[in-house]
Amino acid sequence: MLDEAEWTARERRHIDRVDRLLGPHRTRAQTGQSHPVWDFLFTYYSFRPRQLARWHPGYGTALDGSAAGKFLRRTGYQQAGSAVTLSADVLASRLDTVTFIADLLTATADRPARLNCFGMHEWAMVYRSREVRHHGVPLRLDPHHTDQVLESMPLRCSHFDAYRFFTDAAVGRNAERLSRDAQLRHEQPGCVHANMDLYKWCYKLGPLVPSETLMDCFELACTARLLDMRASPYDLTGYGITPIRVETASGRTDYVRRQQEVARRAAELRTALRDHCRGMIAGDRAEKVPG
Repeated sequence: MLDEAEWTARERRHIDRVDRLLGPHRTRAQTGQSHPVWDFLFTYYSFRPRQLARWHPGYGTALDGSAAGKFLRRTGYQQAGSAVTLSADVLASRLDTVTFIADLLTATADRPARLNCFGMHEWAMVYRSREVRHHGVPLRLDPHHTDQVLESMPLRCSHFDAYRFFTDAAVGRNAERLSRDAQLRHEQPGCVHANMDLYKWCYKLGPLVPSETLMDCFELACTARLLDMRASPYDLTGYGITPIRVETASGRTDYVRRQQEVARRAAELRTALRDHCRGMIAGDRAEKVPG
């Protein structure tokens, strides 16, 4: 139970945090400007800024005070005595998703981190192709040398949602054939994309997850996205973004150091989100026990 002073303060802090982070994106959107790095967080990931700005306490937390009545206008909230809280029906309707996410996060956390991919997935998306995925952004190297970089080291992608964008020529070079059905067997905690996707799993669970956790994962996704694109074959210097030259030994060392920091932050968030999911599953089972 949160009293009105406590939860309204948390709501204000959340809104301020979103405003600070999303200010540049909103300005670009108003003027019709695109950005090859940051737009990804609102196009590939389907959560809109206005949704991100709406604060939720998360499942199992009740809001006291008269101001909590505004939540009754949102789907899934109900009166519970003098307080307002999410209905158990919301959890029941999303239980399959909660269980899948809990299982995926558990399987990922139980594996050792692999830190030897060097961000080659972005290179595999343009391998032996004259088409680029970020139109208007040139490659740092000419196509021939870009291909040579990929061919100079093993391709070890473990994340299906990166792998599925590989060119046909790159697919066969990967250490493993990946599929959606095998996702649970391959996700590992060193993967920049798996760590970025913690944000996705939060918003897939919607109001069941506290907005503070959602924003922590969004901030991590921003860090991971920047690392991802700095190590990519694209020349982003026109956007003030310097490359990590993974085609060199020093660049790979720098990439791994930054990858480890992302993985460290992700491990804490993965544990918190997994434990929240497990708590919801246990609570749902307890609700169903007769008597």
